[in-house]
Amino acid sequence: MIELKNVHVKVADFLLEQINLHIPKSDYTVILGPTGAGKTVLLESIAGLHAVRQGQILLNGKDVTAIVPEERGVSIVYQDYALFPHLTVKDNIIFGLKVRHITRLKIEEAFEWIGGLFDIQPLLKRFPATLSGGERQRVALARALITKPEILLLDEPLSALDAESREETRSQLKDTHQKLNITTLHVTHDFEEAMSLADSIIVINQGKIVQVGKPSEIFYHPSSEFVARFTMARNIFEGKMRGQNEQEKIFQTNGIEIFTSSDKTNAKYAVIRSEMIQVTLEKTTLNSNSYPGVIKSIDDRGSNILLIVDCLPLFECLLPRQQFEKMALSPGKQVYINFLPSSVHLI
Repeated sequence: MIELKNVHVKVADFLLEQINLHIPKSDYTVILGPTGAGKTVLLESIAGLHAVRQGQILLNGKDVTAIVPEERGVSIVYQDYALFPHLTVKDNIIFGLKVRHITRLKIEEAFEWIGGLFDIQPLLKRFPATLSGGERQRVALARALITKPEILLLDEPLSALDAESREETRSQLKDTHQKLNITTLHVTHDFEEAMSLADSIIVINQGKIVQVGKPSEIFYHPSSEFVARFTMARNIFEGKMRGQNEQEKIFQTNGIEIFTSSDKTNAKYAVIRSEMIQVTLEKTTLNSNSYPGVIKSIDDRGSNILLIVDCLPLFECLLPRQQFEKMALSPGKQVYINFLPSSVHLI
């Protein structure tokens, strides 16, 4: 368990302030936010690398605010792996045990356990410079976990990897967490990575926590315009609610009326995720929200196609490639966009 109570940390000109968190034991929590938001400062503060100006940090119920890093029961893995270039893979992995003066027998037992977990026997005599990015990440994780820490901290662990290695390492992280149930805090700016791994997500911006919740809450129910934009919701319209009753909940924006199932009478923004919008060639009566428009541009994204449709306001719509090709869509073609009232999130 990780608990932060009104924590304030100052690093150079950056201030992390009023941080209150409760991360349950064995939870895989992702800290999500843009570059410079304070993600790494928060992670390093928990590890004990920055002095806390105010507040408390508790790990598994123990106040560690004034305790040195090596006595906190925490291991941290950075995006550059921080492996010792002059040591073999095996010596890198057991380094933390050797400096703790663990007996040779205990070291070999721990090494056999971690070697089986990460399948790194073929790499043992090699040096870090000869390893791929994915292999270096596996070694860094093995080194962090061989000491059996109570808490694992990961700082952008996948950012330096190519797409294939990133996918493999993401699966490795998920599998390792399921096997060990170690409380994990993982920093990233990639919301897809967060959605794939997290039990819960902390969104941070400018040194402050702006939302905490399950991945689906952050993704589909952002608490602010910032969170909506950061999680790649592109259909964000400013406006206001019109006369509301149980049968009619309408958000008025840019000359159009959007039906919603939300009860937020003081809402300033309506958010519709692009993948929640259906594109048809004819008007449909299946959805309350159906608007004619003209395709302005088409962005090929491999398995999906992003359409910009001008319905007076511009809508971004994400279509599976198969549907796009079947409809033979092209710029200038008239279409209808359709979405359910339940797909409209109000802020």
